[in-house]
Amino acid sequence: MTKISNISVALVAPLDWGLGHTTRCIPVIHQLQQCGYQVFVAAEGAQVHLLQQEFPGITILPLRGYRIQYTQHKRWLALKILQQLPKIIRTIRYEHIWLQKQVKEYDIQLVISDNRFGFWHKRVTSIFITHQLSIQAPFAWVRHLLRWINYRHIQRYNACWIPDMAHQQANIAGSLSHPRQLPAIPTRYIGPLSRFTPVTTSLPYKYKWLFILSGPEPQRSLLETKLLSLVDQLKAPVLLLRAKPGTTDLPTAPANCTVVNHLASTQMQQVIAESEYIVSRSGYTTVMELLSLQKKAVLIPTPGQTEQEYLATRLQQQHWSYCCNQQDDLLYHFNQALSFTYQLPVIPNHQLEEAISNIKHPA
Repeated sequence: MTKISNISVALVAPLDWGLGHTTRCIPVIHQLQQCGYQVFVAAEGAQVHLLQQEFPGITILPLRGYRIQYTQHKRWLALKILQQLPKIIRTIRYEHIWLQKQVKEYDIQLVISDNRFGFWHKRVTSIFITHQLSIQAPFAWVRHLLRWINYRHIQRYNACWIPDMAHQQANIAGSLSHPRQLPAIPTRYIGPLSRFTPVTTSLPYKYKWLFILSGPEPQRSLLETKLLSLVDQLKAPVLLLRAKPGTTDLPTAPANCTVVNHLASTQMQQVIAESEYIVSRSGYTTVMELLSLQKKAVLIPTPGQTEQEYLATRLQQQHWSYCCNQQDDLLYHFNQALSFTYQLPVIPNHQLEEAISNIKHPA
């Protein structure tokens, strides 16, 4: 784990709340490598399995994550997060101190943090990636307070990259990524990030439904159990992708359902192309990837995650996807989705190459 002489080292650190932040860093890592950087990644657990599969031989610097726990019931989620605030603050402080040591040891010249608040360095160019500048909350004063806290952390960085289109109306994340006021640092819309390459040729459908699980426990498993309980009623081929890299055990499933723990990006893009409808969480990374491939999706927000609830509702209003809640009659909604009028947008390519080439390093 040593630096290659005369090559700039970039350290990428995705948040560990599910695998979405790690997944959307895949095109960032690819582009950094194409621009001549030697890339290190700070990660742990399932993040490491995913990244090593995508980038064999990549240098992983072990860094413990936030390890946020969710609740089984939506109404207790906010309280559960509040209870974990001391742990979150400790993790932010820990990763900041940890980064200072790594910069010194590996002569790192660029730091890219995907939503890790403590991952900045005073003497090294530090970039913060987020699509969530405005945080959804029930009261205006709470939203303003959360934005102030959010910006207070973001403005410690040299720049902020937003993975969305710059247009005020024609964008994916709506008010999440387009608040009235941007952070007081250089801020750039870099376009949606997807590890997949859009294809012009269509494949015959092998599956009527592709279920893509994601996100933190226990909600990932709760949705998995509910989906498996109704698979045999769909009377059609189903593929269930569990999003559990590094796991070998598989749950029992009906004959019409194939269950897979994890797929590499190329395999995953193929099964998405071979599936007529995609059922998934409305996590922003998943949404970006499905829209980039122009797939018909049924989005099920993680209960209590206001960002996902807002995003799913917004996309249904635009007819970019269909959405329903986890506690709903999912079989009914799947049938409704079959007659839903999808108006899928054409998503532009990301602008990572331009963003990376315009990085300004301290003198």
